[in-house]
Amino acid sequence: MPINILMPALSPTMEEGTLAKWLVKEGDSIASGDVMAEIETDKATMEFEAVEEGVVGKILISEGTEGVKVNEPIAILLEEGESADDIGDTPAKEEAAAASKEEPASKPEVQQGNGRDQAPAAAKAPAASSSGDGSRIFASPLARRIAKDKGLDLSQITGSGPRGRIVKADVENAKAQPAAATQQKAADSKPQAAAPPTPQGMSAETVAKMYADREYEEVKLDGMRKTIATRLVEAKQTIPHFYLRRDIQIDTLLKFRSQLNKSLEGRGIKLSVNDFIIKACALALQDVPDCNAVWAADRVLKLKPSDVAVAVAIEGGLFTPVLRDADSKTLSRLSTEIKDLAKRARERKLAPHEYQGGSFAISNLGMMGVENFDAVINPPHASILAVGAGVRKPVVDGDGAVQVATVMSVTLSVDHRVIDGALGAEFLAAVKGYLEAPMNMLA
Repeated sequence: MPINILMPALSPTMEEGTLAKWLVKEGDSIASGDVMAEIETDKATMEFEAVEEGVVGKILISEGTEGVKVNEPIAILLEEGESADDIGDTPAKEEAAAASKEEPASKPEVQQGNGRDQAPAAAKAPAASSSGDGSRIFASPLARRIAKDKGLDLSQITGSGPRGRIVKADVENAKAQPAAATQQKAADSKPQAAAPPTPQGMSAETVAKMYADREYEEVKLDGMRKTIATRLVEAKQTIPHFYLRRDIQIDTLLKFRSQLNKSLEGRGIKLSVNDFIIKACALALQDVPDCNAVWAADRVLKLKPSDVAVAVAIEGGLFTPVLRDADSKTLSRLSTEIKDLAKRARERKLAPHEYQGGSFAISNLGMMGVENFDAVINPPHASILAVGAGVRKPVVDGDGAVQVATVMSVTLSVDHRVIDGALGAEFLAAVKGYLEAPMNMLA
């Protein structure tokens, strides 16, 4: 049977994408690893590789089509010995839709390969469903339809197709079995939990009516803005935020940075204050390991390495590229890596594994003159540090004398489900200690 090539999930959060460009045409022979198309997600445009070999029998989604749902068929692949006549009268897109009504499609797992995250390029026409004992069932949409008409239980049929897929011939040769009873038993065994109601804002029509007599421009949300909106609502509705604030004197840091930069001139490296903040946070996560954690629905995952995400503003939104193992990297290496990640983020050329993960994030608006602010936690992270500008202020030293110092205000937003107040305060004190005595970061 022909194989449906499905819209892949190029990241765990992807729900739909734009089929930007086809790099193959109908009748082309392809092999595993061949690039078939370019797909635009909410974050980047990525190449889409084939994982099966065959001939492109039919392209279902044209170039430039927006809002293509994950797992929606985008093309049909013919295997050896098959022709376009084998595609049948019923469009594969309709068959897959019919199958999805019987069994919900599951997103393909994201895989890493060739330096970038990818999802399987081709999937058998249906997504895998489960039998009563939890094992996975692979069957073509046509086989599912015939099985339903004949009252067959797919879990009792052995597939003869590739990788054990159940095909038309298998169900036509099978004897009728009481599928309904088996399916009902499986359904009855699944716990039914009512989903809590989701608060809704005003509809677009309601808001538009309020401004019907005013001139305005309607700006369509792209995928990035939709994702940002969804995640911010999720964060503020589901994460119990609390905030810890500290002032950090950075005059010693600024002097130390100047000295290091002079020694690094010949290597083309110039350290920023943000590089020191990244390093300080990474080391503090090691000093207070209970803060190096993420919330995972019904448990907490404590990470061993310090993987620090850094917010990077781009046109229309932001990325949070992740510096992995930041605690074990030198300041110069961290500086080089974040500059590279930020550059490619602005060009939307980051792979998903470069901006997903981490347990902690930094958002620095000090370079824009903002003295202090509160950042929103990026789930599943347990905290985020908002960094303000360094400002010259009068301070009282330990002897009671008033002096002028450069003071940087920081705010730690914390998920109270993961980190309690005293623990968050301990972590913030560790960050402050490293930034006020930066030589300790080199120890």
